[in-house]
Amino acid sequence: MESSNVYRSSSTEVTLDAHDPIRDVLALARPQTVTPVPLYATAQWGAQFAPFPHIKLGVMVEGECWLCVDGLEPLFLNTGDFYLLGNPPPYGLGSSIEEARVRASDGPLRKEISASRPEIPQGPVTYTCSVDFEFQDSDASTLFSSLPPAVLVKADDADGRLLWNIATLLVHEMETQKAGRSLVLEHLAQILLVHMLRSHAGSSHEPLGWLASVADDGIGAALRAVHAAPRHRWTLEELAKIAMMSRSAFAADFRKRVGRPPLDYLIEWRMQLARAALRTEDSLAAIAETIGYQSESAFSTAFRRVVGMSPREFRVSLRG
Repeated sequence: MESSNVYRSSSTEVTLDAHDPIRDVLALARPQTVTPVPLYATAQWGAQFAPFPHIKLGVMVEGECWLCVDGLEPLFLNTGDFYLLGNPPPYGLGSSIEEARVRASDGPLRKEISASRPEIPQGPVTYTCSVDFEFQDSDASTLFSSLPPAVLVKADDADGRLLWNIATLLVHEMETQKAGRSLVLEHLAQILLVHMLRSHAGSSHEPLGWLASVADDGIGAALRAVHAAPRHRWTLEELAKIAMMSRSAFAADFRKRVGRPPLDYLIEWRMQLARAALRTEDSLAAIAETIGYQSESAFSTAFRRVVGMSPREFRVSLRG
């Protein structure tokens, strides 16, 4: 290694900072932002929500409430607090834990709730805003597997002020009807999502996981190398060298942090790239070469082992 940012071998030269794994994963997952949803509530109130197989992100714009996610301890939210739910089970918001708890008999929304500010509020107003992010399920596995059920960023956290500035712009845009509104909302929502992911990655409460590892000097350098050159036939020795660790220490630390062995991660990342490429008209042979397989048959075997069907069957299922 001649530079901390460049890795050279007999067959490849890789600029380690050439790719941002978070950007790569989000680009493949192709998040679709649903228009932010305002929720105003007064007095005693509660709202229950069904499971959602993607990501929900919310901010307390005004007031306070409880967030109850099925299977987790209740979380208290105050003005300026943010929450992110990955693949959430049934959950609820409410003026008290009892009102927020999920009960089988509850409907989606109940008690003193509307999508606009009440003209004559009966007591203090609680104002929350949430955004849904929908992904192509097969392409979002890396992102979802790194998220806990709930991420909470408090207003007084180090990242709280920056998040609040972004959210203020989003809420202002949501409350206006100007040209380009939907485009601005989509971009602001995705910026907010990235900053929430960054905040989680840097949290001392959740030090392990794929997101936290991306920014690590050792494991993160190896991850960035894989993303910069997925077609290279990486060996454990090469990746350990980039991480500046012994092979055994690197293998153990990578598995502990990311949740799978380094070469398994490489294969799974290649298959995520392949799934995206199969949406195009590129030939299987061209896709195989692009992601590092010397033959179409070798690519097909690896794809079937990871995805559970052949590349041709996957392509047919997309068209269906």
